[in-house]
Amino acid sequence: MRKTTLIGLAVLVLVSAGLTFAWVESPQATIGAGGMAAVAQEPSADQAITDSGQAAIKAAIAAVGPAVVRVDVVGTAEADTSVFDFFSDPFFRRFFGEPDAAPEELETQSVGSGVIVGFENQKIVLTNAHVVDGAKSITLTDTEGYEWEATVIGSDELLDIAVLRISGDASGLPVATLGNSSGVEPGDWAIAIGNPLGLSYTVTLGIISATDRSIPKPEGNGSFHDLIQTDAAINPGNSGGPLVNSRGEVIGINTMIARSSGNGIAIEGINFAVAIDGVKDVLDQLVNQGSVARGWLGVGIADVTPAAAAEFGIDVDLEGALILEAFPGDPADVAGIQTGDVVVRIGEATIASADDLARTVALLGAGVTVEIELVRGDDTLTVSATLDPRPSESELVGYRGKTPAGIASGDLGLTVGPVTSVVAEHLGLNSTKGVVIMEIVAEGRAENAGLEVGDVILDVEGTPIASVEDWNAAIEDLEAGETVMLAVYRDGRLAFVEL
Repeated sequence: MRKTTLIGLAVLVLVSAGLTFAWVESPQATIGAGGMAAVAQEPSADQAITDSGQAAIKAAIAAVGPAVVRVDVVGTAEADTSVFDFFSDPFFRRFFGEPDAAPEELETQSVGSGVIVGFENQKIVLTNAHVVDGAKSITLTDTEGYEWEATVIGSDELLDIAVLRISGDASGLPVATLGNSSGVEPGDWAIAIGNPLGLSYTVTLGIISATDRSIPKPEGNGSFHDLIQTDAAINPGNSGGPLVNSRGEVIGINTMIARSSGNGIAIEGINFAVAIDGVKDVLDQLVNQGSVARGWLGVGIADVTPAAAAEFGIDVDLEGALILEAFPGDPADVAGIQTGDVVVRIGEATIASADDLARTVALLGAGVTVEIELVRGDDTLTVSATLDPRPSESELVGYRGKTPAGIASGDLGLTVGPVTSVVAEHLGLNSTKGVVIMEIVAEGRAENAGLEVGDVILDVEGTPIASVEDWNAAIEDLEAGETVMLAVYRDGRLAFVEL
């Protein structure tokens, strides 16, 4: 442990509506025959409310702030070796000679935030998985300027949460209290504490804008679920720091910011944190096992909405998780669960929504056999299912179940499958129209044209493709070697590819 000087140490607390500043005037004096006499004035009710709110916010910051740490990470990244391509030209070799070997990796440095919490009589640090991904060394700096080395003991890609163990005697370090995100409502105060742009221990204030948000991950591999949205300012470097309520409890871990829309419109005040209840659910596994093993039922699900009720002919007042599809060969399919069923109970847990089903199944884990109660038409049924391990995020891109029915197109050098709800979610699609490329034949026409697994084909020669059946009809009359134009969706962009 060593102490360093923190440059730019600042705590900025702005408590006002719309960031308003006002002069504070002294009470007026009354002049009488006996000279100047001060007249005491009772504070107004509005001022008392303002003072009370400000005191609560300051108390919340004082409760959590000392447990917030700066997380400095040294890692590696693949080096860009394109400059060395010049030396393949004999002309350059003649005048400049042989270059040194191109480095395969470069050292990187990044900064994030974390918060110290207590767990099983030890003190650990919560931060984002993406903050410490690929870390060779991690240094924590507390608010007093002391430094500590740390190591990753558990990480979860799905939640973007990592747990760090502090090296050395951490008994004297303060800890933050974990709250309950289930009670968070829009309009509640929200305080973000962290190290934005490396400015250590910065505090920003706002409100909870929304809860239960689901958004695609920045790298396009899967989605975040159950996020808290806030307008408390969060910037690069805040990642991994706590989102705090007015009682001084951690209700989320800051993870993501929105900067612009798909068409380039600048966005401000849309920031996201991982809800702390989901973190608490898996904390034991992260600390003691290093990873999270979740259960998998193998279904596409939705809430029972008026539109869904009308489409599937079910009672709109029925609470549960609507089954949109059961993937071939997966536990739900094996158990006999069908599209249009509404799951209302799993084991002892009541299921009132799609989120309830997803969370319950995930926490049960793989290999567990459970009774599932469901409503099918006018009947209530009970089936038994043995849960599988949840596929990885990369496996879920293009997922079709254990026994999918892919459609091969040998001459084109690719295999396609349906765009299921799971596929649509992990590719950030708003619909299940099109077909997704499942396999690419090495050195075939599709690979040579630059197509990749996970690309979604939406059109063939001007004919819209909404399903595998549409795809089959569009290509069945193609002659061997015939050129065909495809409209392909990838990473939010539509391109035309000629095979």
